Amino acid sequence: MTDPHSKVYTLEEAVAQRKILASRQKRLVVTNGCFDLLHRGHAEYLLKARMTGDALFVLVNSDASVRSLKGPTRPVNQEDDRALLLACLEFVDGVVIFDSVRCDKELLALAPDVYAKGGDYTVESLAEPERSALFAVKSQICFIPFVDGYSTTSTLARAAKK
Repeated sequence: MTDPHSKVYTLEEAVAQRKILASRQKRLVVTNGCFDLLHRGHAEYLLKARMTGDALFVLVNSDASVRSLKGPTRPVNQEDDRALLLACLEFVDGVVIFDSVRCDKELLALAPDVYAKGGDYTVESLAEPERSALFAVKSQICFIPFVDGYSTTSTLARAAKK
């Protein structure tokens, strides 16, 4: 079993791992998100994303970027904890915490073969900086359907009612 701590990379470490994958002709899949409260919907989404290639890297929003996206009460879990939980999943090959709202810099640096995003997005609705980065590195964009009934927002709402 791989120590999950060893799968949490800086961007520079992830780029080095990406080069190794490319030299072995392995397809890299990248996805991104807050992953604040890991739930079944996340697990199924990530597993399906991983199935589109040979390795999966997850770009995780930093605490500061989650606050700017979701508001002052989020994240519930700190970035290092969220990254480690994702790295504990056997089918996740690497995790990188990024500090901006958009991950275009990371996408340009990693040049994934496949970019996975939730099925509630379309190419047109992707944030322009990320869409431009994906086009620049010629990534295949794959939209993966969500599992109905699972979201961090709905989980927090259910918990607040109890």
